[in-house]
Amino acid sequence: MQNINIAIFASGSGTNCENLIRYFADKPSVNCALVVSNKADALALERASRLGVPTAVTPKPQLNDPDVMLPLLRQYDIHFIVLAGFLPLVPDFLIDAFPRRIVNLHPALLPKYGGKGMWGHHVHEAVKAAGESETGMTVHWVTPVCDGGEIIAQYRCALTPDDTVDDIAEKEHQLEMAYFPKVVEQVLNTTFPEGSDSL
Repeated sequence: MQNINIAIFASGSGTNCENLIRYFADKPSVNCALVVSNKADALALERASRLGVPTAVTPKPQLNDPDVMLPLLRQYDIHFIVLAGFLPLVPDFLIDAFPRRIVNLHPALLPKYGGKGMWGHHVHEAVKAAGESETGMTVHWVTPVCDGGEIIAQYRCALTPDDTVDDIAEKEHQLEMAYFPKVVEQVLNTTFPEGSDSL
């Protein structure tokens, strides 16, 4: 695999963002080159800065402006985008500019509990309310359809009737910590094979 610059998009606390940065820190072929957030107060930005990764804040008007986003991503020579707890819909022009080069992490076993409004605790509350015996995480390609892209990988964990919403969230989060960076690495290895000229 060649030297790949990835941008991580995050809206919240940034635990997955930090996990990705730390995972790829000792892998010279992958560089976490930029962290983007739609929220200026996102803890993900602090985590990235602490680890020496450049950051950018792009509220909704900027996020939806190709004259802002495309030059920003070119400035850091970004080849691939990873959504790690990023809440806004990705605009079509970005999907067009990075075809099959944007992946998202979703805290449920899609196609269940996906779509508009289904993020974070909203997902875990729905899983609890439905009495599910398992939950998990899904990594999928980003398309113009919210949570509708082809599934790349899923990991599952068992639930008990006694699990609270917080318990469900913690079990699912442990899967994210264990598997998300590995799935991203596998996708990068497939997308950018050694000697490829596809950058």
